[in-house]
Amino acid sequence: MAERTSTGLLTMMLEPTPAVAMTLPAEVREKLAELELELSEGDITQKGYEKKRSKLLAPYIPQIQGVDPSLQIDNRIQASSQAVLPGSKQIKSRAANTRDERFRSDLHTEAVQAALAKYKERKMPMPSKRRSVLVQSSVEACTPPDTSSASEDEGSLRRQGRLATSTPYQGHGHPAVEHWFNRVIQGSSTSSSASSTSSHPGGRSITNTTSHPALNANAAATALADLMAHTQLDNHSAPPDVTGLSERSLHAERPQVASVRGVSRSYNHHTSVMETADGCEWGGEGSLPLIDGVPVNSRVSNKIQQLLNTLKRPKRPPLREFFVDDFEELLDVQQPDPNQPKPEGQQMSPLEGEPLGVVTNWPPSLPAALQRWGTTHPKSPCLTALDNAGKPIYTLTYGKLWTRSQKLAYTLLNKLSSRNEPLLMPGDRVALVFPNNDPVMFMVAFYGCLLAELVPVPIEVPLTRKDAGSQQIGFLLGSCGVTLALTTDACQKGLPKAQTGEVATFKGWPRLLWFVSDGKHVVKPPKDWHPPIREASNEIAYIEYKTSKEGSTMGITVSHSAMLAHCHALTQACCYTEAETITNVLDFKREAGLWHGVLTGVMNRMHVISIPYSLMKVNPLSWIQKVHMYKARVAVVKSRDMHWSLLAQKDQRDISLSSLRMLIVADGANPWSISSCDAFLNVFQARGLRPEVICPCASSSEAMTVAIRRPPEMGVPPPGKAVLSMGGLSHSVIRVDTEEKLSVLTVQDVGQVMPGALVCVVRVEGTPYLCQTDEVGEICVSSGSTGLAYYGLPGMTKNIFETIPVTASGVPITDRPFTRTSLLGFVGPDSLVFVVGKMDGLMVVSGRRHNADDVVATALAVEPMKFVYRGRIAVFSVSVLHDERIVVVAEQRPDASEEDSFQWMSRVLQAIDSIHQVGVYCLALVPANTLPKAPLGGIHISETKQRFLEGALHPCNVLMCPHTCVTNLPKPRQKQPEVGPASMIVGNLVAGKRIAQASGRDVGQLEDNDQFLYIQDVLQWRAQATPDHPLFLVLNAKGTVASTASCLQLHKRAERVAAALMGRLNTGDHVALVYPPGVDLIATFYGCLYAGCVPVTVRPPHPQNLATTLPTVKMIVEVSKSVYILTTQAIMKLLKSKEAAAAVDVKSWPTVLDTDDLPRKKISQMYKPPTPEMLAYLDFSVSTTGILAGVKMSHAATSALCRSIKLQCELYPSRQIAICLDPYCGLGFALWCLCSVYSGHQSILVPPLELETNASLWLAAVSQYKVRVTFCSYSVMEMCTKGLGSQTEALRLRNVNLSCVRTCMVVAEERPRISLTQSFSKIFKDLGLSPRAVSTTFGCRVNVAICLQGTAGPDPTTVYVDMRALRHDRVRLVERGSPHSLPLMESGKILPGVKVIIANTETKGPLGDSHLGEIWVSSPHNATGYYTVYGEEALHADHFNTKLSFGDTQTVWARTGYLGFLRRTELTDASGERHDALYVVGSLDETLELRGMRYHPIDIETSVIRSHKSIAECAVFTWTNLLVVVVELEGSEQEALDLVALVTNVVLEEHYLIVGVVVVVDPGVIPINSRGEKQRMHLRDGFLADQLDPIYVAYNM
Repeated sequence: MAERTSTGLLTMMLEPTPAVAMTLPAEVREKLAELELELSEGDITQKGYEKKRSKLLAPYIPQIQGVDPSLQIDNRIQASSQAVLPGSKQIKSRAANTRDERFRSDLHTEAVQAALAKYKERKMPMPSKRRSVLVQSSVEACTPPDTSSASEDEGSLRRQGRLATSTPYQGHGHPAVEHWFNRVIQGSSTSSSASSTSSHPGGRSITNTTSHPALNANAAATALADLMAHTQLDNHSAPPDVTGLSERSLHAERPQVASVRGVSRSYNHHTSVMETADGCEWGGEGSLPLIDGVPVNSRVSNKIQQLLNTLKRPKRPPLREFFVDDFEELLDVQQPDPNQPKPEGQQMSPLEGEPLGVVTNWPPSLPAALQRWGTTHPKSPCLTALDNAGKPIYTLTYGKLWTRSQKLAYTLLNKLSSRNEPLLMPGDRVALVFPNNDPVMFMVAFYGCLLAELVPVPIEVPLTRKDAGSQQIGFLLGSCGVTLALTTDACQKGLPKAQTGEVATFKGWPRLLWFVSDGKHVVKPPKDWHPPIREASNEIAYIEYKTSKEGSTMGITVSHSAMLAHCHALTQACCYTEAETITNVLDFKREAGLWHGVLTGVMNRMHVISIPYSLMKVNPLSWIQKVHMYKARVAVVKSRDMHWSLLAQKDQRDISLSSLRMLIVADGANPWSISSCDAFLNVFQARGLRPEVICPCASSSEAMTVAIRRPPEMGVPPPGKAVLSMGGLSHSVIRVDTEEKLSVLTVQDVGQVMPGALVCVVRVEGTPYLCQTDEVGEICVSSGSTGLAYYGLPGMTKNIFETIPVTASGVPITDRPFTRTSLLGFVGPDSLVFVVGKMDGLMVVSGRRHNADDVVATALAVEPMKFVYRGRIAVFSVSVLHDERIVVVAEQRPDASEEDSFQWMSRVLQAIDSIHQVGVYCLALVPANTLPKAPLGGIHISETKQRFLEGALHPCNVLMCPHTCVTNLPKPRQKQPEVGPASMIVGNLVAGKRIAQASGRDVGQLEDNDQFLYIQDVLQWRAQATPDHPLFLVLNAKGTVASTASCLQLHKRAERVAAALMGRLNTGDHVALVYPPGVDLIATFYGCLYAGCVPVTVRPPHPQNLATTLPTVKMIVEVSKSVYILTTQAIMKLLKSKEAAAAVDVKSWPTVLDTDDLPRKKISQMYKPPTPEMLAYLDFSVSTTGILAGVKMSHAATSALCRSIKLQCELYPSRQIAICLDPYCGLGFALWCLCSVYSGHQSILVPPLELETNASLWLAAVSQYKVRVTFCSYSVMEMCTKGLGSQTEALRLRNVNLSCVRTCMVVAEERPRISLTQSFSKIFKDLGLSPRAVSTTFGCRVNVAICLQGTAGPDPTTVYVDMRALRHDRVRLVERGSPHSLPLMESGKILPGVKVIIANTETKGPLGDSHLGEIWVSSPHNATGYYTVYGEEALHADHFNTKLSFGDTQTVWARTGYLGFLRRTELTDASGERHDALYVVGSLDETLELRGMRYHPIDIETSVIRSHKSIAECAVFTWTNLLVVVVELEGSEQEALDLVALVTNVVLEEHYLIVGVVVVVDPGVIPINSRGEKQRMHLRDGFLADQLDPIYVAYNM
């Protein structure tokens, strides 16, 4: 087993276990052996090997996959925890997958595996994905392998010895510190025993054949009880209450009733009793729980069930319920754990490096050194450059460097001019753009600039116009005022070009002149010209760029004197001597590569062998071969270079490293570099490498080199190692962990402070107080060799370069300013400096600090070979809901299956939870090679974070765990026992509140036609009085008149219908009218009234969509008990067609009569109803909650409705109004069929369906007929806004003019959609539409017209309310633009004869002004009751006749089912009274009760739609107290998974809710009714029944 550990996942899956191996035929085994041999000889690539091998094994795989997965895991754990002996034949190939070994440490791997073993396997729902998405993510398998590696700090192979054996500090000096180091604080890192993640993913992946038998319904039903039995809660962090049900009271052990539809109890008669999370089961042993009538056995429900099973729910004490206005306080502030370790040492004292020695003939500046060596030792080699084969291509001598730099300096100063002015003046900044494989040209350019007294700004070569971070580099160049870029000929040819052939301007870059600094472009200076060689001053010598954690790029200015002092200090610390040979593997443009290879090298006339990155990729051993070949004394490398060479060193017998006196590890400050160092030493000690040669160092761009381990000849104390408790470190406290706990960090020292420097450690945040001796802080340096400033950023410069550390009492320790290094560490025994992390990688979660690199190491320790592509993992934190949240992004291997990735993800979550005691907020997997790369192959972290936040990362797998790690949600609100009625009234009076009550104006004296009690009488009267007066005009899609009807024509057509019915039907029979919008519908409606039948208008089925529309028709016909169907010939054929038979039972239709060619008959006698209270018609509509409700309209209510509308809109026979509404129910029906007949005005009817072919039809008609009053629906408004937004100019040319419109009313049964009405007004303002014209109406089932703007009265007002207060059923008015503000527009004026009051939903008592409650209405045109409510039979009997519980207890009210409030405004009504505005907040049925608060879906949906440009529409609903968010993706499917994190973030931030499930679907999946309202309940049923065909479903943990 030990032999096989290093070969990746595939081998693990496919390696035949001994038992299986025997079952393979002999010839297959022989072929396998041959393959192994080829691989070990290097005759075949790893990829080829894996391909051929899997082909060979393909026929036998099913048997192997059938092995019990738990056994496989155990094998893997054993395998990876066996230490590998240096000589074993394990390291036989430099396989691609062994590169994942960065950050590797056996001890850590064992700790991780041990931690994982502690977890009880608990099922987690696996996300489900559509096939096409799976295909998309596996396409990446064909991308060429990425030659770059994981990150700049790529680390370290497995550690060969056990770290624990490396001696922690031996006792030298510092007795006080010693005491800290050897004392172990127990309990500093409690491990979280009850975590809410699990390791075996549940659910089933579509791609995999293995199935998890444990997923049947019984298991789901009992799993919860199981889970609760095993959950013990720790003290350190109670996870959030995710289920949102209020706790049981401490005394009564009563079961809880969860209201399933998220509706308040009194409203919902259909509750299922479910006990949650108190150890009770859901449903019996084998029973399927039924929730809302959906049998819960679909795949989705199973997964949600598992999800609930993974969410633990702690008991919380009941809360005092007070509504605090200052909401930020409601967020739970994490209380520090009283047992957390605290620093106990004394205050540290600043540490001084040895004094900087005085050297007699030290050159006064760097150009002076170059001049000296160039003239006295011109033949001396300065720099050797290598090609990609490792052959030396050019050696630059000091003489050549001197003459070529002079030529360049002269050319730059004298030969470049613009308009006869020299282009450059001394002190100007110049960009140096040189590729990594051309050190010679770079060096000449750098020194040429120094000689010309120009300031070089070395930057990376921009390869494409959109390189990661290249825009930021552009900003840097712009702010430095760079106008010239120096580059090489080859590089210039490779840059992207514009059409003109010039180098393209990169995004965000200033205009640059590109100058090629090769020989033929530079001129020899005249004999009398000499560059000025001055003493080192405080002028800027060069600018080094640095990218911050946020991704912005700063330029750090380094003065001539600091550059010289730094060379001096490095020379002294490293004992450099003249003419030494040094091998440099680092980037020579910045940091250690520049300091050692370009600056200090020239200072000491050393010979630098520069190893390009491209050569390292081809041959990782190249640097070791060059050390051997050139007998180099010093090598400057990073830990990844040591690590790579380990993987490649198999047959290099003849290499010797005995010439090295220093192996400088430039990233020795990365705590994980220690494993590379140890492993490297283990292997190469046999080749002459002495242990004391390895010298880690710590440096930062701002402070340059901070500390370095000295070479042994300097008589320094032995190196130190510390095994620190990660738990302690997370509290910034140093505790040595002798007990070998799971979570430890082993660090090595980075040597002593630099000569001439003063170092101290200060607190990271706030005032820079000195740390205590056992506390981790930021290392600060004061010396002559640090950077000066950030160019052009004085504020940041002050913070970083001019810090004054102070003692605990606030006294500055010295008057010298210190530079912050961004290194986190402490000073250990023997004055050795230890670094445990960088500020850039610091993540502060709930007050505890975690280091990104440590988390990467833990993630990689979970079967890295198997899974992560080349060890490429990015870890960063994002701020969500006032705390940092950890995000882990990994590249997955192209061959990884869904099942593997989910398995790996769930194990990573547990490992990080155990080792670091911190939850991961989001874990994302992206296809191999897709993370943005830093210049030298690492991952560009800030760019990755940017993409994550913008939704541009395109992961192929995502796991969000907000339930575990968001622990600062506000506490759930608990309903208090309500205040009694008497005290309520008194309270309101004392507070001076008026009761919220309002009414429209009184319906005054009757006018000429108001004496008619029956609308059919009005039609007869009009037919006699004004027979030719046009009443209706219907337009078709072309805008031409399709049909018209005058009073007489309509009357005659109605008579024909009545004649046809009278012989066949009895009075009072119900008749379904199934017509397209038009005059036929109106005529048959009156025909029914003439015949004494009750008409029911029904929307005809859609011929292209019979399957979904026909059942609704059938249902209305059945529910309304219609005995007859009247319709047109075409629709009659459709109802009985073959296609219809597939959707419904066509044989059970009642008699169908087509009214196209009825005989012209007169009727002897009209039917006269005995009383006006008789039923006139039935109005059926599907509510947004998916309930089909029919209301009964009496003759009296019908007339009263028409009268109210007539008065409000001032409708007379001389008026024209345009209506673009569906004529089947509600106010749309009344306006289309009733009002014209009653008031005598002419109605221009525009069927909304015609707008699909001609979007401008309605507006063109309004303009053509100069209509003053028009009605439309939101869907019509949206069609106009989207379809005509860009065409207003074309409409103007067609003379469309909307200045005639006084009121344009949107007929709605919901909260006004302000953003839509505003954008409509804005777009059509250009066509003369007055911004005051657009308003909305409000009606509902109990009363179809409560508010209507009408023609008189003040404009509708808008107020801003606090959305957080609304959740508590409070109204709090705020200023526009304040956070959490929500604009609400008044829903039009209350109609004449209508009275409105706001009542408390629970107590049914009246509420005060500006209080949120249910809107109750009393009016002569209220409907008289539900005919029947399909879906919830016993529903709302009290809806139509309710009385207040106190106050005015006589009036009979109807409950609208809508929440809203009344507010008295400063405006005056037509009557001179102050105007009361009614604001509708939303339907009670729709609200979601979560965490004890009431949410309106539209608010959550608005936030979600804003979160990403590709979200076209969104709908939310709850299921078993989980919030489910469905988003329609308008864009490519690879964006689907980007949405998961963004949706979760925005809902958390703005609504304090954790999303349980995110479902990504195609556009158009969310069902919408004719009024343009979302049918959330239909959607919910479709989701639970697995009918949505989602692109992706993510279950948040």
